[in-house]
Amino acid sequence: MKLLDAIKKQEEQLVALKAILESELHLISSREPETLMALLQEKEEALSAIDAQERVIAPLYESAKANNEVNDDATDVIERCNKIVEECKYLTQISAKSVEQGQLRLSHLRNLMMELRARESMTYDKSGKTRGDFSGGGFSA
Repeated sequence: MKLLDAIKKQEEQLVALKAILESELHLISSREPETLMALLQEKEEALSAIDAQERVIAPLYESAKANNEVNDDATDVIERCNKIVEECKYLTQISAKSVEQGQLRLSHLRNLMMELRARESMTYDKSGKTRGDFSGGGFSA
């Protein structure tokens, strides 16, 4: 395989990965966990393919570089690949922030529910002081 062909193939793979990352961000924001899990599998496969292609490119590039055979076309495609990689990193950061914010909202909601349950189980004793109601929560002998 020629260097230019190998790099072009990786560019196609990176474009596909970018599309997956854009879909991932949409699914995170629309809260579709089943579809998101399938997409994560597809993303993992795309990353594996990119990694395998990188191992094909590395020796071809080193050989071409040693023989001064890296032409402008190859350099242009490499630059485009690097740009796509940066875009993928940015999309990944946005997705991570979205997931983090979703986790914070869940945690906040969980805390609100626990406070509400605590208030609902609150009772008053004869002196008018509040206390938690622990009835029915255990075994008695």
